[in-house]
Amino acid sequence: MQRIERIIEFLNQQPKDNFLRHALALEYVKIGDLQKAKTLFTDILTESPDYVGSYYHLAKCLEALTEREAAIEWYEKGLAATKLAKDDHAHRELLSAYEDLVY
Repeated sequence: MQRIERIIEFLNQQPKDNFLRHALALEYVKIGDLQKAKTLFTDILTESPDYVGSYYHLAKCLEALTEREAAIEWYEKGLAATKLAKDDHAHRELLSAYEDLVY
């Protein structure tokens, strides 16, 4: 919990910092609070669709919450975003997870 509290302190000073919000969401995943993680990842990607690192984690979170259709949708959005960003590594990672879920 100490890490979460420290990240929240930093976020109070910089509430729209995507790196901090992403880090906080990952901490919530670690402790099993998937709803809070889902909210943070969704906020990040709604406001900054080019923050490609969050697509994978949001979709995995949705899978864990058994929200399969939403996970597929976010994987697809992430695949488009990584293509646009020319981020081949992130694209391959998303494609692999997407195919594992769909096929």
